[in-house]
Amino acid sequence: MQKVVDEQSYSWTSISGEDEVEDEWKGEKTDEREEKKTGEGKGESEVEVEEEGSKRKYKIGVKFGEITVGRPKAREADGSYEPIFPSQARLRNLNYAAPLRLEMQLVKKYEDGDAETGEAEIVEVGEKKAVEIGELPIMLRSKNCNLYGLSDEELALAGEDPFDPGGYFIVNGAEHVIITLEDLAPNRIFVSYEERYGGKSPVAKVFSTKHGFRVPIKVGISKKGILEVSFPAVAKKIEFVTLLRALGLESEEEILRAVSDDPQIERYIRENIEESDVSTQEEALNKLGRRIVPAQAKEYREKRVNYIFDRYFLPHLDDHLAKAHFIGRMAEACYELYLGRRGEDDKDHYANKRLKLAGDLMEDLFRVSFSKLTRDMRYQLERAEMRKRELKVATAIRSDVLTERILHALATGNWVGGRAGVSQLLERTNYLATASHLRRIISPLSRSQPHFEARDLHPTQWGKICPTETPEGPNCGLVKNFSQLVEISVGAEGAEGAEEEHERLKITFYELGVVPPAAKIKAKGRTRVRTRVFLNGDFIGFVGSSTE
Repeated sequence: MQKVVDEQSYSWTSISGEDEVEDEWKGEKTDEREEKKTGEGKGESEVEVEEEGSKRKYKIGVKFGEITVGRPKAREADGSYEPIFPSQARLRNLNYAAPLRLEMQLVKKYEDGDAETGEAEIVEVGEKKAVEIGELPIMLRSKNCNLYGLSDEELALAGEDPFDPGGYFIVNGAEHVIITLEDLAPNRIFVSYEERYGGKSPVAKVFSTKHGFRVPIKVGISKKGILEVSFPAVAKKIEFVTLLRALGLESEEEILRAVSDDPQIERYIRENIEESDVSTQEEALNKLGRRIVPAQAKEYREKRVNYIFDRYFLPHLDDHLAKAHFIGRMAEACYELYLGRRGEDDKDHYANKRLKLAGDLMEDLFRVSFSKLTRDMRYQLERAEMRKRELKVATAIRSDVLTERILHALATGNWVGGRAGVSQLLERTNYLATASHLRRIISPLSRSQPHFEARDLHPTQWGKICPTETPEGPNCGLVKNFSQLVEISVGAEGAEGAEEEHERLKITFYELGVVPPAAKIKAKGRTRVRTRVFLNGDFIGFVGSSTE
């Protein structure tokens, strides 16, 4: 599991009285419906409190440190905790889970700041303590499993079959397996034709994903021939030129540079610019603000639009100019398909697929469960303040909040994001049935629709997917299985230290001559020769030509 708690991160959320609790998971929900359900992303209110005997105002927060996962234990009748093996968990109908401990510390944030620097002053209160925040189910044969590293003889003494492959969980004594989920590759542009306006219209799509938070973005051509952009945070479609100007590309030259150097595509973009009724960034922000939050002050509208750009529009990119150039590339791909210069992308090609394994799905579940825990901790501290009790982190933590959320999802199969059937009871008919179930892959496509191409055997599945093992009926072709000798590579985002490595590679590219999106490349004559550079779906800049 990745390090999910940043020791240096603060996000102050007010409660009544003096205390505020850190909400660590803003902007990292796996699904927008889940985010609305949990109430994240809303405006924050603040309460100023005067310290007793002083005029200084402050807020109370919680500082998170390192998180550690222990070894599976079970509570005995005398209240003690003893190590447990999977065979005991099966026989006693227990959860094979390990305690999670998180370092926490109360801190005060003084509003008037430091007298010399003027910055907000943060003072630690009490000692940093490792508090148990819940239990995490442990996969059998993983590094945290009590069976890890045991010999065949030791496994037999522990009541386990030495030939059992592991890879599943035990919840209330029942064996549950998390089924691998097949999905389209995130942060990759796909172009295709859609039935619109009584004919076929080219559309470019991307599933922008960061830390499990996924936002679909679509760029298409309207009936009038104008480019339009749509994403869930805004109800209506946004004109392409309006969006680019709101992101900071105001001049006609900057907009053309962000899309394409091709004269024919450039002509279409000029038509879009002529049809636009905004010419500056301020006008574009004001227009979008009136659509998103009508009847509000101008400053609030602009702040809200920028907040939506940061959080919901291409969240895998941090810079507004990078977002503008990325959406420009999507527009260029639309026109390339429209002009017949490229074909539709094959969504069934396995290079365009990504598989979410048990670790990825458990990470999504833990993220939402931890968010629920922080909100409950806020409520407990708020109640303690109302009753004038001493504020302690340990007493504000109810470990069953996180544990029950995770165990319920594993037991029922109902996952975050509205997905069902993610966790299933492990088949034990025979050894082959067990091996097959552990290697199963499910597609999120609807079983009631034909999806002929998605059900077909694709040539790129050779060596990865078993060509014969698929059920009959509505699940045919949508439920598949790994081949016996397949080896799964880990994506760059899921690797340990991936963010640090990503930033190091960006710096290396800039040293080699890649120009950041904010910089301008000198034009050669009438042609603005440049090639975009992407790093794991992140647009990082340009080079003068593709040969450099």
